[in-house]
Amino acid sequence: MTLTGIDAALRAAWSADTCSPDDQERSPWTAANPAWGHCDITALIVHDLFGGELLCGEVWSAQGEQQNYHWWNRLPSGLELDLTREQFLHDQRISAPRTVIRPPGPLPRRQSEYELLRLRFEAAAQHSL
Repeated sequence: MTLTGIDAALRAAWSADTCSPDDQERSPWTAANPAWGHCDITALIVHDLFGGELLCGEVWSAQGEQQNYHWWNRLPSGLELDLTREQFLHDQRISAPRTVIRPPGPLPRRQSEYELLRLRFEAAAQHSL
């Protein structure tokens, strides 16, 4: 599957019930901003597929207040891949990344959303083949 196909399958899988509850509290998920609240579990799925490193940076508002964290990937080739960067619509900036070690076993939080997104992603990916 190509990166374009992976991106399309993830976009087909994103929804309100896979959005981060923390992000949902700040601003509800809508189809107009489908990547909203999906960076962490999207980065984990990309990591499942390719390995590499998980990257995390702080999200800062245009006014200089820390809002949250943003996750993306560094593939084994060294290419950084961020499939959810578009979710930041209000002049937010992302700090320099730090590498995050993936916890073994189930995720301490967001396991159910990750599993649901993974199932939907796999179904969308199969449909596109």
